Amino acid sequence: MVTEAPETRIVDNYRVACDGGEGALGHPRVWLQIPRETGYVECPYCDAKHIHRDFEGKV
Repeated sequence: MVTEAPETRIVDNYRVACDGGEGALGHPRVWLQIPRETGYVECPYCDAKHIHRDFEGKV
């Protein structure tokens, strides 16, 4: 069995919402704050990594 890597999303805002993107098969919507020092945050439910556009290619 192969486990897929978590999704990476490039975003324009430092505050993002994540709901797993699977509709009824996703997870509860959570709001995440991207720290300006690191430029990314990982969702505690689905491990998706949200990277701010200013940090694309640096994280």
